[in-house]
Amino acid sequence: MLNYTDENQKMMEYLPLVEKAARNVKVKSYEYEMEDLVNIGFIGLMDALEKFDESKKVPFENYAYIRIKGSIIDEVRKNAKVPRSQMQRLNEYYKAKEELEHELQRNPTEQEICAKIGINDKQLSGLHNTVLALSNISLNEVLFDEDSDGSTRLDYIEDESLVSSEDLLLQDEQEYYLHQAIKRLTEREQTILQLYYKEELQLKDIAYIFEISVPRVSQIHGKTLMKLREYIQEAMQEEQL
Repeated sequence: MLNYTDENQKMMEYLPLVEKAARNVKVKSYEYEMEDLVNIGFIGLMDALEKFDESKKVPFENYAYIRIKGSIIDEVRKNAKVPRSQMQRLNEYYKAKEELEHELQRNPTEQEICAKIGINDKQLSGLHNTVLALSNISLNEVLFDEDSDGSTRLDYIEDESLVSSEDLLLQDEQEYYLHQAIKRLTEREQTILQLYYKEELQLKDIAYIFEISVPRVSQIHGKTLMKLREYIQEAMQEEQL
């Protein structure tokens, strides 16, 4: 059991590990500054220091990283502003899309899907924003998880030596499908994704570049993610035939 002085020393010693975990969570939200994420991460570090079992023969840094990053993700997920009603409606949207595909033997339009579940254009924009909010926590799950209910299963493991060969193959496969799907997007959609995920610009900066409103950028972004998900699902289904 660490005393107060030892604990403070350990906290300072592992500050770089906490900062590394905070940077890797990739939360694009106005509600969290890096300092906020670091402070949350310290809770995970304290938990790791208290519960670490040397007899498990696991490096403390690996164990602590999982705890730190997990505490940050749990906090962000807990406070994510995605109402359960919106998640239910989003799931209804995807279900209706699948049913219409079987009925029509083609990809239904957004208008046809909206008509089936009884929502208007404003409510559709709300679904685009829901997808965008979820992507702030886990982009991979938004694009690849067919049964997503809003929960996340982010990869807490930083050390690639701890990742199985099956996981690495899956990651490569997902990257391939993603790259192929991105090619099908319009130039503006590709640019917005590039600016948001690669250049890490905020929505207000992207809005300024395109001379449109922030809500409009948010809508385009969310709609683009839904298109990516659709393209990826199509490619994966064709591969299985």
